[in-house]
Amino acid sequence: MRVSIAARSFKASNKLQDYATTEVQRLKKYFDNIIDCDIILSYQKENKTCEILLTVYGTVLKAKDQKDDFYKSINSTVNKLEQQVKKYKQKMRKR
Repeated sequence: MRVSIAARSFKASNKLQDYATTEVQRLKKYFDNIIDCDIILSYQKENKTCEILLTVYGTVLKAKDQKDDFYKSINSTVNKLEQQVKKYKQKMRKR
């Protein structure tokens, strides 16, 4: 899985980028066929937003969350995507 990270309105530290990459890698244990992952981190006043786009064969799964801390935001967004990936995998098994 290719992971790309974009930071809007700020410069993301290496520690934050490593954390985001590690958290997204968790999704591979639920579904192996993830092609691409785009992580968009944005900073607006006190709100830190994380948006993740997962490209899976023919479909893009998207989740977004906003918290007061980037680490919480990333974790929450990955948890949302985890549910979507599980649901998508179940749907693919039925076919």
